[in-house]
Amino acid sequence: MHADLLFTGGPVLTPEGRTASAVAVTGDRITAVGHDEVHELAGPRTQVVDLAGRLLLPGFQDAHVHPVPAGLELTQCDLTGTRTADETLAAVRAYAAAHPQREWILGGGWSMEAFEGGTPTKELLDAVVPDRPVYLPNRDHHGAWVNSRALELAGITRDTPDPADGRIERDASGEPSGTLQEGAMQLVGRLTPPATAADRLAALLHAQRHLHALGITAWQDALVGDFLGMDDPSDAYRTAAQDGSLTARVVGALWWDRERGAEQIPELVERRAALSHGRFRAGSVKLMLDGVAENGTAALLDPYLDNCGCTTANRGNSFIDPQQLPLYVTELDALGFQCHFHALGDRAVRDALDAIEAARAANGPSDTRPHLAHLQVVHPEDVPRFARLGATANIQPLWAAHEPQMDELTIPFLGPERAAWQYPFGSLLRSGARLAAGSDWPVSSPDPLQGIHVAVNRVEPGGTNPVFLPGERIGAAQAFTAYTAGSAYVNGLDDTGRVAAGALADLVVLDRDPFAGPAEAIAEAKVALTYVGGQVVYAAHEA
Repeated sequence: MHADLLFTGGPVLTPEGRTASAVAVTGDRITAVGHDEVHELAGPRTQVVDLAGRLLLPGFQDAHVHPVPAGLELTQCDLTGTRTADETLAAVRAYAAAHPQREWILGGGWSMEAFEGGTPTKELLDAVVPDRPVYLPNRDHHGAWVNSRALELAGITRDTPDPADGRIERDASGEPSGTLQEGAMQLVGRLTPPATAADRLAALLHAQRHLHALGITAWQDALVGDFLGMDDPSDAYRTAAQDGSLTARVVGALWWDRERGAEQIPELVERRAALSHGRFRAGSVKLMLDGVAENGTAALLDPYLDNCGCTTANRGNSFIDPQQLPLYVTELDALGFQCHFHALGDRAVRDALDAIEAARAANGPSDTRPHLAHLQVVHPEDVPRFARLGATANIQPLWAAHEPQMDELTIPFLGPERAAWQYPFGSLLRSGARLAAGSDWPVSSPDPLQGIHVAVNRVEPGGTNPVFLPGERIGAAQAFTAYTAGSAYVNGLDDTGRVAAGALADLVVLDRDPFAGPAEAIAEAKVALTYVGGQVVYAAHEA
């Protein structure tokens, strides 16, 4: 049979390296990989793509992303491009002026380092939006900035207690200052008007177009459920999977309600069956074990330090009881669920690994492929446990660089020893661990090439800061593998993530071969073409 597609004239990234120069695709599968001999499969109707020296590689996969909230934020008050307090406030003022009919000002993505202590005040927002409630989650979505009107509607006063899983930031007099951390976000978030089903579907399809343009052909949605006022995206996925508009391959991680226990597991089984359709499978469960280091809620084995470098009483938050966690994970594993852990601090990482170890002991070996996302602080004693337990390290490489949030809001409160345990990509690889990669978008950019750049260089694209923990850099081939085969493994998409005969033709053409240039230029590469199942889902104008 003649091929439908023939790629020729450029390097092809195979599991063995850049070892081929031609690839044939018939239907939705790769049928041949090699060199000039592959050209024999060309027929009169074969579409020939001249790579002209550009790299062909497997489609990127994002192992931890939130496309629907990201898509919604892009249509609301999007603050992701702002870096200073003045820029942020100007963007809020402009959005409010442009949308006088909006009952609430919603959106988010502001940077903590733009404000003293990472906690902006209600007075700043009152000055630009005095008459309508404002609710704006920050870049990491573990805190929200609100104005006085929002606090008033929620009934939050100096006498309102902190929820068990969050904190109301207060001024020196004890009054709520305007920043809500973790579970306290819900005090206002639950009052915000929900998006409609049509809004959620439009957000999903908008996000999908953006992800395809970055070469992403599959992902794992890290939160399918209701949490802190975020919209449950399950109806959008169901609709898109059924009507064919979902062109990506998606795994949904069903949200584990951290205020409940094992009684919710039968409901998760029902949701898995009800939601899985076409290119969407809901076979994972998201267990959020802790918060983030910048606001002191990441779970640490030893206490945080204060501004003076002295030990505090704060060890962060465990959102799921560590004593019960092994029981939950064992039961989920026995039912064939993958466990997808949010584990940022070293105590959360250890709790997750302990739970996986308990499941292995009770159930024996399984192919549920548990993975731990974020991994900001990992105790060196726990690094070798990943390989031993078959737990994948799901890394967000863009965070592993010197920037204000790291240097001003994290390192001083961890201290030098723990600060050196951050994002140990190289140590994990050397210990035999498998790496997958994701972005946590909208927390950070979903561009895999930017993430690969930081994983390899430990410096932000275009950055001039010193290399962040140079011993934890990984090679370009290893970083590309994390974003392709590694994430494909986590997503259970074993027919993807590699360019090989018989694999699905989920492929990306870059505008250059980044392996042929310096590592410092990786982020300069762009996506020219993206294919899912042999069909073009994105083409740059110049492609």
